[in-house]
Amino acid sequence: MGGVAAGGRGAVARWAVVAALVGALVALPSLIGALPAADEPVGAVELRAAVLASADVGFSGYAESAGGLALPVTEQLGSVADLFSDRTTMRVWWRGPADNRVDVVTAGGETGIRRDATGTWTWEYERATATRAVLGPLALPAPPDLLPSALGRRLLSEATEREVTRIGARRVAGRNALGLRLVPGQPASSVSHVDVWVDGGTGLPLQVQLFADAADRAAMDTRFLDLDLGTPAAATTAFAPPPGARVRSAQEAEVLLEAGRRIRTVPFPAQLAGLPRRTLQGVPPGIGLYGRGVTLLTVAPLPRRLASGLRTTLAQAPGAVVDGSSVRVAAGPVGLMVVDVPGQGPYVLTGTVTVDALATAAAEVPDLRPAP
Repeated sequence: MGGVAAGGRGAVARWAVVAALVGALVALPSLIGALPAADEPVGAVELRAAVLASADVGFSGYAESAGGLALPVTEQLGSVADLFSDRTTMRVWWRGPADNRVDVVTAGGETGIRRDATGTWTWEYERATATRAVLGPLALPAPPDLLPSALGRRLLSEATEREVTRIGARRVAGRNALGLRLVPGQPASSVSHVDVWVDGGTGLPLQVQLFADAADRAAMDTRFLDLDLGTPAAATTAFAPPPGARVRSAQEAEVLLEAGRRIRTVPFPAQLAGLPRRTLQGVPPGIGLYGRGVTLLTVAPLPRRLASGLRTTLAQAPGAVVDGSSVRVAAGPVGLMVVDVPGQGPYVLTGTVTVDALATAAAEVPDLRPAP
């Protein structure tokens, strides 16, 4: 009996050691994340340059984007609203800007998005459907655009030296991340600031947080949860629709472009609400693009079938301002306005500008001045 008892005590002791080791391994990632971050003597301009040069850094890992924007849009743009209002978990394999794969992981399965030199394939496994989207000047936002690496480069791409400052360091995905803050200089901007946390060794943005004016919490927070540096194999990102798959073409982004081509062009001024007009290859003259960096404004005609539903939805949103033939509303840093002018048809003004800037912009386009 004594031997059995001794053996039992020995087994208990061995399992206690195993349990302690398992507990230590489980806690290791959080312990690593809790380690103090070490700042480095890198200036804001130098760090921004490293970010812009990081597009070809190969990596794989997990990322998560959390959006807090309740965009009041119609069901035609429901996927965009979900993208900016929900939590999106992504697995990513990045060989370069024109060769990457992002799988969106949900409770119902996975949707894979493969990027190549001319466009993207979106593969919905459960529905056996492959959707092809060609590169276009006004492509709607997609999950790969919310990767911290891609979003950080995009938001910093047009920042001036005066708009960026250093803000210390933190740990992100177990790596040392140097902080860079962007404060837009345009008075019309609805963005208070953007914080980009950058891997000092590669310039790869590891986390991006975007804050609206007078907001304590980020309207958008995207970060890597796990990151392995190194270029994935080409076979990992390659894609061809399997036999028997349903293949279709994406058309959502064509709504505004087609309207801009077919509806009579209104004369757009050189600037709106203090924002300069910009040109983009492939965008028809019936669509006006304004701004720089994180402060952007788009003015575009809308088909009546889309405008009617959008106007009704905006008018029912909290804080909506209905003014004669126009309605405008803010959803965090995103402003939306629909103007329906007799003889011109409906137009939408939207961007990262204040609702007052939207009203100013509409008044500065003579043909779009809302009727009293």
